[in-house]
Amino acid sequence: MGKYDPLTAYLRQAGTTEVPLTFAEVEEIIGGPLPASKKYPAWWSNNPSNNVMTRAWLAAGFQTERVDIEGRRLVFRRARKAQNDPRPHAAPGRAPGLLDRLRASLGGTVTVAPGVDLTAPTGEIWDAER
Repeated sequence: MGKYDPLTAYLRQAGTTEVPLTFAEVEEIIGGPLPASKKYPAWWSNNPSNNVMTRAWLAAGFQTERVDIEGRRLVFRRARKAQNDPRPHAAPGRAPGLLDRLRASLGGTVTVAPGVDLTAPTGEIWDAER
């Protein structure tokens, strides 16, 4: 049993979409102290190659949000599964590349209102001589 397996089990049994925890509560769940790197926001990123603990919460189907280093708290949010996503995130048999990881990380972060044409001219003139 790995050090962070209790966190995976705890999150899996959570019946809510959000699980707010303090760093102390996470330490209580895992039965030991978090590493010193907990003071860096990057340590709490959802990149699966980041650290062993990241893989624990991802395995439970959660991602971190609202990480407050000074307040020593964060929120684990149940990850939404993209259904019927026509864009493959990685070709079968190969590891995800940079573009695949960007799509996975940024997916759902931008919403375009219906009827908005992102390719339409804005009317701005970008002529440096004017």
